[in-house]
Amino acid sequence: MATEGDVDGKTSNRFERKKPADLTLEHWITSWEKQQIQFHLDEVHEMLKKHLNVMLNGRKQIRIFFPLCGKALDMKWLADQGHTIVGVEISEIAIKQFFTEQNLSYSQEPVPGMPGADLFKSSDGRISLFKSNIFDFSSLIAGQFDGIWDRGSLQPLNSSDRQHYSKLMITLMAKGCRYLLDTLVCTKDDFTGLPPKIPESEIRDLFGHTCNIQLLESSHTLSGKQKYWGLESFIEEVHLITLKTDSS
Repeated sequence: MATEGDVDGKTSNRFERKKPADLTLEHWITSWEKQQIQFHLDEVHEMLKKHLNVMLNGRKQIRIFFPLCGKALDMKWLADQGHTIVGVEISEIAIKQFFTEQNLSYSQEPVPGMPGADLFKSSDGRISLFKSNIFDFSSLIAGQFDGIWDRGSLQPLNSSDRQHYSKLMITLMAKGCRYLLDTLVCTKDDFTGLPPKIPESEIRDLFGHTCNIQLLESSHTLSGKQKYWGLESFIEEVHLITLKTDSS
């Protein structure tokens, strides 16, 4: 697995140089098989820690959804605080690594009505991860959620899939749901790798008809990895998305 030190001098990051059109389900499955998972963070995401209170909004023990969850440490961190976690991930390897690395015992069983899908559930019931294509998932499978932490899941989707994705996320939002959308914005116009640009206007096109959208933070995030690609500016943004019906 490449590190920032690797890309500083010798090894390019194959994941981020992929074009969005190349990012099929097979690509993600292969990435986990080969452990080409430079997108994975070995710590709890700083933006989640910083804005968690905005998501919670004074509530305790809420249900939080993780789209394209991988093996994010954020899930265990939130479960340890008493929240219930539900995630969806296409790679069985990622899910099993999560439970193994977090020293959690779990059960595995098929999901009724979802051919080929499996549910992996921690023994304490706090964490449920569905091995499935995100577009096969729905509120009929696991209900709706009080919070959503979306770290980079919208970003690598093909443009043609983003509308489908946003509609799915909206159907998963319970009354009072607070959805934190974390995206990276590359400001280099001719950069063809990841992450592709998602301008503010597109986020509003995707969610604005049904939801209120508030930019919570926009901060410069430039690592050695991104400098290696020839980038001089790299911005991380966090938006709060809430249903308009909650404020009517």
